[in-house]
Order: sequence, then structure tokens, then C-alpha cells
Amino acid sequence: MNRRPLVLATALAGALALAGCSGSGSSDTSKAELSVSGTYMPQPVSADMAAGFLTITNKGGTKDELTKVSSTAAGQVTMHSTTGGEMREQTSFAIPAHGRLVFRSGGNHLMFEQLRQRPKQGQTVTLKLTFAKSGPLTVEMPVKSATYHPTTGN
Repeated sequence: MNRRPLVLATALAGALALAGCSGSGSSDTSKAELSVSGTYMPQPVSADMAAGFLTITNKGGTKDELTKVSSTAAGQVTMHSTTGGEMREQTSFAIPAHGRLVFRSGGNHLMFEQLRQRPKQGQTVTLKLTFAKSGPLTVEMPVKSATYHPTTGN
């Protein structure tokens, strides 16, 4: 019985398996690399509702999605888009590879509903951002004056 073809086939299968693993120890530029900046909440004028704004930047090579926002400051936090003056609740927002997702006054924004207490200027609100692919991010959102408009545009 000639075992040489069996030995060669086994060696080839092992080499192919190792080749498939070769990238696992290197840095993976194809995943999303998310960071958050420009967070703020204008001091709410309502006792039970507030808006929030921020920018999520993705420096990675793969898109991701913001799928949920939560905060202990509110019973729920919903995500909204505004197009042509019409506000619509969204279940997720795409964050493109090498791109940004911007929540700004008059555009995409967060709504904090059923506030547990009205946040005041100078305080911070903690948010948990949940994504489809990346791990969650916890960020602090400072409460600014009700008329605050950042120079960064969001």
C-alpha cells in the first residue's frame, strides 16, 4: 500500500489550515474603530423630555450601525432623523467605514424621554451606545445652556 498520497494530502490540508490563520495575529484594519466626540445636551425646557447631540467617527475599514442608546437619566432614549422638517424615529443608524455619523440640531438627534429628573446646565448625563458589530461605548454628555450651539456644527 502506497501511503505517500495520504501523507501529502494530510500535509497539504495542514498547510492550508495554517495559511487561513495567518492574519489572526496581525492588526485588523477591516473592523470598525469607533470614537465619540462633540457630545452635549441643551438644558431641557420640558420636565420629561430632552434632546442630545454627538458625533461618532469610524476610522476603521468596516461600517457599523448604532442600534441602541440608553441612559439612566431617562426611561428611554430614541433615535430620530429629520428630513425636510419631518422627524422620524429610527431603529438604527449606519456609521460608514472611514466616515462619521453626526447628530446635530435640526438633523439626526437623540430624544431622552421620561426623564427621571430634569438635567441642569453643568451636569453630565451618562449614555451607553450599542452597536451591531463593535462593543458598547459609555460616554458622558455635558448639559449646556438651552441656547447652546457648538462651533463644530453639531
